[in-house]
This record gives sequence, structure tokens and C-alpha cells, in this order.
Amino acid sequence: MIRKIWGVMRRPSTRWGLGTLVLGGAFVGALGWNGFHYAVEQTTTTKFCLSCHSMQGNFEEYKTTVHYSNPMGVRAECADCHVPKSGWRLYRAKVLAAKDLWGEITGKVDTPEKFEAHRLEMAETVWADMKANDSVGCRSCHSFEAMDFAHQAKPEGAKQMQQAMLDGGTCIDCHKGIAHKLPDMSSGYKKLFEDLQAEAGQLRPKAGDTVYPLQTVELYLEEPKDGVKAAGKVIAATPMVVAAVSGKALQVKLEGWQQEGAERMLYAAQGRRIFNVALAPTAVAAVVPGARMTDPDTDQVWTDGTLTVWVKNGNLTDSLDKVWSYAGSMFSAACGTCHVLPHTNHFLANQWIGTLNAMKPKAPLNEEQFRLVQKYVQMHAKDMGGEAEE
Repeated sequence: MIRKIWGVMRRPSTRWGLGTLVLGGAFVGALGWNGFHYAVEQTTTTKFCLSCHSMQGNFEEYKTTVHYSNPMGVRAECADCHVPKSGWRLYRAKVLAAKDLWGEITGKVDTPEKFEAHRLEMAETVWADMKANDSVGCRSCHSFEAMDFAHQAKPEGAKQMQQAMLDGGTCIDCHKGIAHKLPDMSSGYKKLFEDLQAEAGQLRPKAGDTVYPLQTVELYLEEPKDGVKAAGKVIAATPMVVAAVSGKALQVKLEGWQQEGAERMLYAAQGRRIFNVALAPTAVAAVVPGARMTDPDTDQVWTDGTLTVWVKNGNLTDSLDKVWSYAGSMFSAACGTCHVLPHTNHFLANQWIGTLNAMKPKAPLNEEQFRLVQKYVQMHAKDMGGEAEE
């Protein structure tokens, strides 16, 4: 069949002249091209977007913002933000928009409740796309070069904008949730934690396995039974090598560094304030000392130590990667909404402590979550090996 059609295409015409065929082809091509662009234009209007009733709530949110009504009388329509003006990005955006249409047709987001359940997922997709294209939609109206920073209403905002311009930042780094309601940023990492807890309930460690607490757990100098008091705490993400298993209790081996004068704390690395274990005074003597060294920069004396203790088999995982995925999700959600998210290797491990403490009052995290985020960024800091820049 294909060969026959190809033969017809190659066969010279005996009825129409070359000029007629060329002009006819040009006419049909022009008609098709213009028809295609007319369809693109008509399916890029706000009216067309609102033909899906799942967009009605978005529209009501947008109507309360400065992008809809402002003293200058300038209105940004849907396409101004979400659809590039020309080039391959325009056609790519139209193709990707088919996924939204499919979600409406299949009922994935056809009710306000379903839409809300997927809001964070959809928002993160849009944010990632805007980050990748340098916020091309925003820049159709805004540009650093045209900004009069001296007369901006908020001096601190003007300062951050100028810093972003110098650092190569892009609009969506800071300006999330300005035209639509900001999603519940915690929903993503909360779901990860729920999944980790469910897996922890099924974990059956054996001797030789390495496990990691999902959150701070108590340690005991003997098998935890009635009347046995805790002798300290193991911080989340600390590696624990299982030595023995007794019912719902695990005997584990811990390692870390002690600083002279602060022996109640085991740190993850020499000279770095990365918490692994906090000991009660009665447990300090249980640490078996190893190598001893003096830090040439601070003259502080550090000792490598090991500790064998008991913990309860609960809230543990055998995957450090999953703990870091959870912690990284919290870091991104809590610290990457209002400003550019700093890369973990931007600071040294000890520098991260002050940096995070300065932002702690604004971070929507409890003490346990904050502690894990701090350990995550410290363990991936510049002087701990860091992570490759994306």
C-alpha cells in the first residue's frame, strides 16, 4: 500500500501544468499554515482555558491578584504567563497542555477536591518548566533592565531583585503563588514520611544490617524492658549497625567523634557540628575511645569513638537515600518558596547551622523536622563532599 501511494506521488501529472501545481500547493500550504495558527491562537485565549470547568477555581483566584486588576490597567491573561509567544517553546507548550485536557476528560482533576489533591504536583511541574525557560512568560512583561529599584515599594525586595539579577536568578525562584493560591507545600514531604513509616512497620532487621532512624529515637545501655530508662538519643539519619536482635529491640553499634570538654555528644565527622548521638551523663563512660587527634586550626582535641547500645525497632529504615529524599523535599518546600533555594554545597557544614537558625522562625517545620533538614544540608555541605550542581 505504501509503495503504491509513493508511486502515485512520484508519477508526473498529465493533466495539470507545473505552474498550476506549484501555485495550488502554495495556496493549500498557506491556507493550512494560517488555519493551524488560527487554531493555536483560539486555543490560547483565556476564554478557551475557562471552557474546562476545573479552571474556574483558578480563575477566581487569579481575579483577586494584581495580575488581573491594578492601577495601571494592565492585565496578564493565561497565555501571557503559561504560553511562550513564539518559536518551538510555543508548540511545546501546546503539546504539553494536552495533558491538562486529558486530566479533565478522564476525571483526574474534574472536581475541586481532585484538583486540590493534585495542586502541588501540577504547580511543581509548571515551576520546573518556568525555571528551565528562565521565566519566559514573566519576561514578556518584566525585565531587570527596566526596573527602577530605587522606587520599588519594598527596599528589601528591591535588594533581593538586584542580587537575583547578579546571580542569574529567575522570576519563579521567588515569585510562586502570585497569580494562584500557593499549594500546601508540606503535602509532598508528609506523604513521603507516611510511606517511610509504613515501610518501617514492616522492617525486620537482622545482625549485620545498617538501619537509620526516621526521627530521633531513645537509646538504652541495656535491653529496653519495663523499668529501664533511656540513656540518650540517636538523631535521625544516623547509621546504626545491628549487632543483635531480641524481640522488638535491637542492639546496635554507633560511631562518631567526641570533642574534649563536650563528651556527651557524638558528631558525624571530626570538627563538624553534625549531631549523631546525644548522651546522658551516665552513658558517656560507655563510649569506647579510638584515635585521638588535635585539630590544627582550632587546637580542639577530638576522639573517634564507638558505642554499643540498644534501641527499639520502630521508626527505622534500611535506606538512607529515602531519608535524604524526605529531608530534601522538606528543605525545598520550606526554604525554596520565597527565595532561591541555596545548593547544599554553597556552605560548609558548620556554616549551615547559623544560616538555618536565621531562617528558623519563618520555616513551617517542627523541631524534629528542622533538625533533620539541618543534618541533610550539613551532610551534603561543601566540606562533606557536597552534591553536583544541577
